[in-house]
Amino acid sequence: MNRRTFLALSAAAALATPAYAQTPSLNFAAAAAYSAQRRGVSLVVLRSGERVFEDYPNEGAPDRGWELASGTKSFTGVMAAAAIRDGLIRSWDEPCADTLREWRNDERRRITLRHLLSLTSGIEGGPIARPPAYADAIAQQAGATPGERFAYGPTPFQIFGEIMRRKLDGDPLAYLQRRIFDPLDIEPTHWRRGSDGNPHMPSGAGFTARDWARFGQFVLSEGEGRVDRDALRACFEGTRANPGYGLSFWLWRDGLVAPGRTQAVSIDPALTARLGPISMAAGAGDQRLYLLPQLQLVIVRQASGILRALRQRRRDPDGFSDAGFMSTLFNA
Repeated sequence: MNRRTFLALSAAAALATPAYAQTPSLNFAAAAAYSAQRRGVSLVVLRSGERVFEDYPNEGAPDRGWELASGTKSFTGVMAAAAIRDGLIRSWDEPCADTLREWRNDERRRITLRHLLSLTSGIEGGPIARPPAYADAIAQQAGATPGERFAYGPTPFQIFGEIMRRKLDGDPLAYLQRRIFDPLDIEPTHWRRGSDGNPHMPSGAGFTARDWARFGQFVLSEGEGRVDRDALRACFEGTRANPGYGLSFWLWRDGLVAPGRTQAVSIDPALTARLGPISMAAGAGDQRLYLLPQLQLVIVRQASGILRALRQRRRDPDGFSDAGFMSTLFNA
């Protein structure tokens, strides 16, 4: 069995739901208190697609949207899976230079879409929370061999936005809305655009907790037949450069490389041993969409104070942590 086959089978298992899986007791009250005490504004839990808990402290509300920050990034992986289903993209291993003709005569011709959205393209990520214009993004040169190292940041996602813009000869966000959001009755409360008029792909989306949870359930249901299933499963394959990051989704796995020195991702191997695979979309200010396929759980947690979190150089030891929140929820 080669490594690609092993990863594909692992990703399939990560989205599978074994018949014997049983949901452990959930301490909703404790988890809600933990979140609320740490700037939390919403907490929504779905089990097998049914909403089993929600809480909106600190001026939160069911119909109020909140900035997802880098939680926005995970829409790109699902968009790509839809584009593969539609024939706009051949596969994750399609060279970006097939669309970006400017890349055909230099080392960037070796970069694939898989490299791009796994953040292993060799192109630097760029300053956090400052997405470049699409033209500036595709002008960036590679500083490393594709697949060699993980570099977190907004630039690769803006490059993907330009690729989709050219393939569609139109707005990437309009495609995402039509193909994914409209059938799910999801309406972003806002979505930032750059000075070039193009939507920010790595950040800038605003969602209600219910809509973000609905999107999470769509992913947990393997795209409900509306995206390429194998392409979606590939979003949950890690890389040698970062076993804890797939194609736009974070994976709770040993060896996870965090976004940066001041942006830790706290995971607890004991939790995954007990609960099965855990994946997430994650944004500054502790915005979280957790997927637990073996338990058929989708958990959304949103918080205020994103700008404060971005300016914070040292993490508050009493602040929010993924392991702390999940341990509280599952009485671990």
